[in-house]
Order: sequence, then structure tokens, then C-alpha cells
Amino acid sequence: MATSLTARTLFISDLHLGTRDCQAALLSRLLRRVRPERLYLVGDVIDLIAMHRRASLPAEQQRLVGRLLRLAKGGCEIIYIPGNHDAALRQLCGIRMHRVRIERRAIHETADGRRLLVSHGDEFDTHVRLAPWLMALGDGMHQFVLSLNRWCNKARSLLGLPYWSLAAAVKGRIGAAQRYVEQFEQAAIHQAAREGLDGYVGGHIHKAGFRAQDGVLYCNDGDWVEHCTALIERPDGSLALIDWEGQVIEAEPSMPRACPEGALAGA
Repeated sequence: MATSLTARTLFISDLHLGTRDCQAALLSRLLRRVRPERLYLVGDVIDLIAMHRRASLPAEQQRLVGRLLRLAKGGCEIIYIPGNHDAALRQLCGIRMHRVRIERRAIHETADGRRLLVSHGDEFDTHVRLAPWLMALGDGMHQFVLSLNRWCNKARSLLGLPYWSLAAAVKGRIGAAQRYVEQFEQAAIHQAAREGLDGYVGGHIHKAGFRAQDGVLYCNDGDWVEHCTALIERPDGSLALIDWEGQVIEAEPSMPRACPEGALAGA
């Protein structure tokens, strides 16, 4: 029997419910093992853009929604921060229903006292603001790669092999995608620094990871169509990326501590 994973906070994003690419079964598996006190849904939870074209919520995705509602009923506080694919829900920001509230962004304080800006991240996407046609072209290519990802994992399932992200492997070899990720991370770090915060947590780019720069920690929780990862805060405030099995795949990097004024005087 799988052991439960202690979590003070869980951050998940980019579920894209309503699409064929949503890995609802894998996320449900994780939520059976993790019982967070607080859950952040960091955008693109429901893909309203896709559902406008073809409204569909398969049984596995319906069960996932039910599991999330049971978490709230059981005492877990849920903060829903809409993204660009569920942007229509931003009109509801400020509303609280039982233990679920909808916010445009949030400031999360960890158990060890750090203050982190939490947002979906599309506000940092210069392609959305400056070149919509380029984003549309990229989205078309992304959907094609995701379709290959579905067929690849159907074959792996028949062979008894675990989930593996072909889409993530392809994007990891494209230089332009890597440069975009770096620019996105830089923009998020700068925003957190401007607000005097210790770090940033977001999603949007479907690329989980950490980055530490100038005393600011960048965290991306990944997604549930390609990487199937989440960001967890442990009871002591430390952060880590976990997969659908609850296994730690990356711990937050150690942050250099500022040298106290005058500490070198007697060196």
C-alpha cells in the first residue's frame, strides 16, 4: 500500500480539464497520497478555450473534480488562480465559496517565513502581448506534439510501461523553447524582487523547475498534460517537485545567505 505524503501546501497547475491530454488519472493517484492543508490551483485548471470548441469532461476527469471538492469539504483550503485558458473565471476573483476562493494572484507565506508571489504566469508571456500570431503558431505545433504524446503513451500502457512525456522530450531539444523558458523565469524573478518578496511560484509554460538568483527563488510546478508534476511545501517550509507517485524529483536549491554587515572586519 502506498504511504501518504505529508504536505503543508500543494501547488498544481495546467490540468487542462476538458481536453484529451489531461492526465486526470495520474493526478488522482497523487491526491490519494498527499493530504495538503492548503492547495493552490495555479491556472489553466479548466481549459475553457478547448471546451468552447468541444465541450467534454470524461469520467476520469469528473472523478478528479469530485476528489478536489472532497478535499475542500475535508478541511483543505483551496485557492484557485485562473490562467489564460480559464481567464473567464477572473471575473469571479474575490469570491469565496466554503473553503474555495478565487484570486487573481496570491502571496503565500511558507512555514519558514518566506513570502512567495503565486500567479499563473501568462502576464510574463511577451509573445501573448507582442505577437499573438506567433503564439497561435506555437500552440498549433504544441497540440500536434501532444497528440503524438497520447499515442506514444497508449502504446507504452499496452506494453505495461509507465507514463513518459514525449512532448517534454521534444521541447527540451528545441533551442527557441529553452530561450523562452529562460526569459520567462527572468521576468518572474524580477517581478518578485520588485515586490520585495522571497520568490515566485507559477505554471503556464509547462516546464517544472527551480531557479535561484539574487536571493529570489523561482519555482514552476509544471503541468498535468506533459510532465505531471506538482510543487510541495513540507511542514518545515522546504519545497520540492514531486511526480504523480509522490516521489521527489527535485529539491529546491540552497540559497546563498547574505553576509552580515561587518562580518569580514575581523577576517
